[in-house]
Amino acid sequence: MKLNYKHWIFFAALGSIGLVSCDTEFLDVTPPTEIPAEEVWKDGALAEGFVTGIYAGLQQGGLGEQMLASLTDEAVFTHTGRNINTVNEGSLSPSNLGWVDDTYGWGPMYTRIRAANIAITNLQTATFADESLKARLMGEAYFLRGYYYHQLVRYYGSAPIITKVYNLNEDYSVPRNTFEECVNRIVTDLDSSALLLKGKTLPKGRASEVAALGLKSRVLLYAASDLHDMPTAKAKSTVLAAYPNPEFLGYLTGDRKARWTAAQLAAKAALDATDGGYKLNLTAPVTAAQGRINYISIAMGGASGDKTLDASAANEILFGRYFTPSLSEGARQTGLNNGPNGYHNWAGNTPIGTLVDDYELMDGTPFSWTNPVHKAAPYKNRDPRFYATIMYDGADWKPRPSDAKDPANQIQTGAYDLLDDKGALINRKGLDTRSSSIEDWNGSRTGYYMRKFIDPNPALYDNTDRQNIPWPFLRTTEVAFNYIEASIELGQEALALTWLNRIRFRSGMPALKVTGTALKEAYRHEKRIEMAYEEQRYHDARRWMVAPTTLGRPLQYITVIGKFKPGKTMKEPYHYDTTVYDYTYTPVIEKSHENRTWNDKMYFRPFGRDEINRNAKLVQNPGYDK
Repeated sequence: MKLNYKHWIFFAALGSIGLVSCDTEFLDVTPPTEIPAEEVWKDGALAEGFVTGIYAGLQQGGLGEQMLASLTDEAVFTHTGRNINTVNEGSLSPSNLGWVDDTYGWGPMYTRIRAANIAITNLQTATFADESLKARLMGEAYFLRGYYYHQLVRYYGSAPIITKVYNLNEDYSVPRNTFEECVNRIVTDLDSSALLLKGKTLPKGRASEVAALGLKSRVLLYAASDLHDMPTAKAKSTVLAAYPNPEFLGYLTGDRKARWTAAQLAAKAALDATDGGYKLNLTAPVTAAQGRINYISIAMGGASGDKTLDASAANEILFGRYFTPSLSEGARQTGLNNGPNGYHNWAGNTPIGTLVDDYELMDGTPFSWTNPVHKAAPYKNRDPRFYATIMYDGADWKPRPSDAKDPANQIQTGAYDLLDDKGALINRKGLDTRSSSIEDWNGSRTGYYMRKFIDPNPALYDNTDRQNIPWPFLRTTEVAFNYIEASIELGQEALALTWLNRIRFRSGMPALKVTGTALKEAYRHEKRIEMAYEEQRYHDARRWMVAPTTLGRPLQYITVIGKFKPGKTMKEPYHYDTTVYDYTYTPVIEKSHENRTWNDKMYFRPFGRDEINRNAKLVQNPGYDK
């Protein structure tokens, strides 16, 4: 059944100018696939169908072919011609918006906001009898409007607040509200949502009280951050300092401590409303093996067919996008999009060396290429989350396809000495390189592959099979991080350290014992590792205003060479073996694929030229006026 408001507005417009026909009885027939607008709010099922449709703005979550991770220092997108380099090279402009995903695009967000406004307006006077359903749908609509506005605000700064439903031929020119007004509007919507959804049980994937509280904690945390405290932001950026309308970007004055306090209280309320999160009550580290299982279980959302994982990790997700096995949804092919080319996959969003290097050793020691022991065996004894997130040379993976000679089923991103059939010495590039005998054009450029969010079930062949892993828009651990960050900023270091170590204990990492600036840096490092590939880094690097030294770094790849040890040889097929090979690992800076740079205008996305032309009252963001 299709709910289509545009259809009925269109025919109403035709009727207003008159229709002449010898037989007009066909105009009285309701099309079987359309529902008149006025009928929707007389029937609970139809009203629910309309509200359900608003969720479509969530799209595939963050599991599209191109991921936000590739706009950060987490990953690079392998394939050219997708306009991602436009963003990463700092060349965005109103006439060249680069890659824009529909999960945050200006037009798509306002389309869903309009639908939420229609629902909120009509539910107030809806005539169907089920008051509980009416309240629930209103709560969902408030949540979704708040969510879509929060997407606009965290990508673009302030936006015009529209809560009415526009009709045809109205003046659609609307000025931007202030940043503070936008935050207040979102918080009000989320408070209304939490109140209306309190005590209600909804199917997974829909809004809930705890989702509303969790999202509120994110919104208030962002609002308290450096980027949105204009005295701080102006001191750190000449581009922002020169902008004549700073009220669109953040708070001009006010008590910043009060903003951090509001963020802390919101995070605490959300944590109190959860069931405690997934294993966030530990007082000591689990084993490395258990830490790896815990982290993979979280990434799989409890949905993997791999029985070694913990299905109870599904409770970690507070708001997620779940997928239907019977549908060919794009997010269900995450393995195909990102897996190794030696498995006939596409190697889309591959990890870069700066992310890999940030994983500590098991004892909490930072990894360093200047340490000869680390350099000789860079993938040994690392944070268990490393093995659950990154595929590296020699890592075990799924069974290879029949046309690949690799009985060991290991990732091959290096070049290795081998003996051919005649006993002659050759040097062969690995099956997962850009010189692969399988699909060289789809090989990783970085020497690494994404493992997180790819179902490890060996029965799934990613090139043809589809997975059912949910996308976590919001999970309990993020709320815990919000609580930690606000506590640090308020000087409550012991409280922050307790929660930070709980996250580390779950992954098998030792407790931190740091204070002051070291604690803030440890927190930021921990969030980078724990939330990798979850669309956190893009926003964190900006709101912390560390983007020039993080997102602006050049790409780092890895070169792996395997040479025979004296007296040792191996014939095809190759497998990783430290008793046969001396392996050398060399980090390489690469600029030909993307010459990454940072420009302070990139703290906020620009409004497109067409949008500015449509709305003369829309003031452009800083740095985009030329």
